[in-house]
Amino acid sequence: MRQFIVVGHDAPTTDDFSLDDLPGAGRLDVLCRCVNSAFFLSHDLREDVSVHLVLGDEYVVRFEGSELRRLNPDERSTGALIRGALEAREEAIGAMEANPSPGVYIGKGDFAATVEAVAKEGTLVELHEDGNPVVDVEPPESPVFVLSDHHDFTDAEADLLADRADRRVSIGPHALHADHTITVAHNYLDTDGFVDY
Repeated sequence: MRQFIVVGHDAPTTDDFSLDDLPGAGRLDVLCRCVNSAFFLSHDLREDVSVHLVLGDEYVVRFEGSELRRLNPDERSTGALIRGALEAREEAIGAMEANPSPGVYIGKGDFAATVEAVAKEGTLVELHEDGNPVVDVEPPESPVFVLSDHHDFTDAEADLLADRADRRVSIGPHALHADHTITVAHNYLDTDGFVDY
């Protein structure tokens, strides 16, 4: 299983936003591209992937590849799934998530709680431009990659990752967009560290 935790610092926490202006909705376009990069292959979906979008440190929208339906490779339809999840946010009570669409869940939660919970399921890898070069790091079997949206991690997030992450990895010599970073991370795992093609 491959998992990605993506922090949406300015992301909306209500469904009151337009699908025609995802950049204006706290750069929700960035998160939509991350979801699409995590799941899409050419004419197929990766079923062994989970994505956890932390929205405004208030809600977590979780996508499960083995259950997903109605995910299309455009930002608008992904934004519609996120908006549908946020419409169901009141149904998430305590630790119980709401499940408004196949493979899409929403629950209450913040960055710290999400990292702590998901890290129990694999090797926690912070993706950061100042990390160790990915080519020098053995691919983990059950990676939990953590990355930020268009903002850097906050001081509190960085401190948590410094304490909790098993590895801090740079995906390449240049800073990439979050969604491109996810694509390279997949290729790194698909090729067993860029050695098996």
